[in-house]
Amino acid sequence: MYVRVKRFRNKDGSVRQYLYIVKGVRVDGKPRQKVVAYLGRLDDLQQEGSIDSLVEGLARYAKRAQVMDVAQDLFVHAAREYGPVLVFERLWEELGLGEFLSRYVAEREFEFDVVAAIFAMVLNRLLSPCSKLGVSRWIQEVEEPSFANLSLHHFYRALDVLWEYKESLEEDLFWRRRDLFSQEVDLVFFDTTTVSFQGEGPEGLAEYGYSRDRRPDLRQIVVAVAMTRGGVPIAHEVFPGSTSDVRSFARAISSLKARFPIGRVIVVSDRGTVSEENLKLLSSLGLSYIVGVRMRRVREVEKEILSRPGRYRQVAENLKVKEVRHQGKRYIVCLNEEEAERDREAREEMVGKLREKLSRGGLKALVGNRGWRKYLRVRGAKVEIDEGALKREARYDGKYVLLTDSELAAEEVALAYKGLWRVEAAFRELKDQLELGPIYHWTEPRVRAHVAVCFLALLLEVELEQRFKELGVEASFREVLRDLKRVKAVHLEVKGKQYLARTELVGQAYQGFRAAGVAVPPQVVEL
Repeated sequence: MYVRVKRFRNKDGSVRQYLYIVKGVRVDGKPRQKVVAYLGRLDDLQQEGSIDSLVEGLARYAKRAQVMDVAQDLFVHAAREYGPVLVFERLWEELGLGEFLSRYVAEREFEFDVVAAIFAMVLNRLLSPCSKLGVSRWIQEVEEPSFANLSLHHFYRALDVLWEYKESLEEDLFWRRRDLFSQEVDLVFFDTTTVSFQGEGPEGLAEYGYSRDRRPDLRQIVVAVAMTRGGVPIAHEVFPGSTSDVRSFARAISSLKARFPIGRVIVVSDRGTVSEENLKLLSSLGLSYIVGVRMRRVREVEKEILSRPGRYRQVAENLKVKEVRHQGKRYIVCLNEEEAERDREAREEMVGKLREKLSRGGLKALVGNRGWRKYLRVRGAKVEIDEGALKREARYDGKYVLLTDSELAAEEVALAYKGLWRVEAAFRELKDQLELGPIYHWTEPRVRAHVAVCFLALLLEVELEQRFKELGVEASFREVLRDLKRVKAVHLEVKGKQYLARTELVGQAYQGFRAAGVAVPPQVVEL
């Protein structure tokens, strides 16, 4: 429908006009206009103001017109990150990070907010990891007033400050939380990982070495992290890329004992460091150890340890242990019965396929397969299943063996080693979610400071996860963070007045506010 004006000429030559509302129709297939309403003579309607009244009256029933009317007085300036900022800012302050850093730089009269710059880089690692140039752009999308005046060069200078006070910060954090640690620091989980460089990296730090990322073609550094048995990061160290794991342990743990009130340190390590030389090095430093044994590579494990009779003791769900002493060494044999059943079923399935292939011939291909060859016995032209090999392999089902010189009870040794997953999970988080590497900085202090930023991000993540556990929140950290990121701050201008509105809470977002002890902000507040 639309408005049509009909014009008629008077005898004196003047023109009178009338308003109609008409709509298009088809009559016998031809387009025609049908009058819906006669509104009156145009000049009379204009003089009386009837047209304006009519339009206003009709607009009350027109949704698009209502929106357009409101839009004339409404302007949306920006929608920024909001939910995660509030949560992590509260954790940052409660852990004392802002307080400590502010104290360090209080008398240095920086022309920019150094603490805000460090927090911005840590927050970026948690929410949207990118380069420092990327951070300088990303802060424009974040609802945090202290970021407003930060520029790229501020972040580089803040890295220098962070590295300068790295050890002081770790020590202050430790003493702030020592009541929470209780006796946990008598058992330190410690492990290392490698982080590669794009380019040469700083001389003397970026070196070629054994790469956990399977990139021996790239220079790298070695990063070590120490954590309590409860999974709380205490400190970290950065070593040249060619440093061996045990040397990293020795240097870093010596530093830990000097810096923190740790009476006893037990190094818990995976199967990659067990050698006589490594163990002697740890013992020479006065350190105890719990290390995994590569069962199939240590002859005495098969011959003596696994074959030794003895009753297993249940120490946890799916975990039984027994202790075996041999030639002055103390071994703990651990058994997961569910895993043992899976190992047995997988082997039986493999042997079934092997018997079927033997019946069909093609013996050369079977003997050439390394996975099958160890289960075969070759006698001249005859090839058959080696039942003795199968029986020996069954000894390993669901088991792993630990070697220790500590006096901890067998169950504590097993549970300590099982807890190593916390460190391994921390490294996965550092490298995958927080994007610790690859590293693009070229000076040693900034490389070390970049790692420190990632360490602080990990600390905030662990803190929030622990609060989830205390409150019985079943959602994962990543699930809660995903929903927190959907809580945006929207800057509105309505009839000249400024407002801050937030979007709705969805999913697990509320649990993030609850765990951090942050009140959910109001939906709209006038600025």
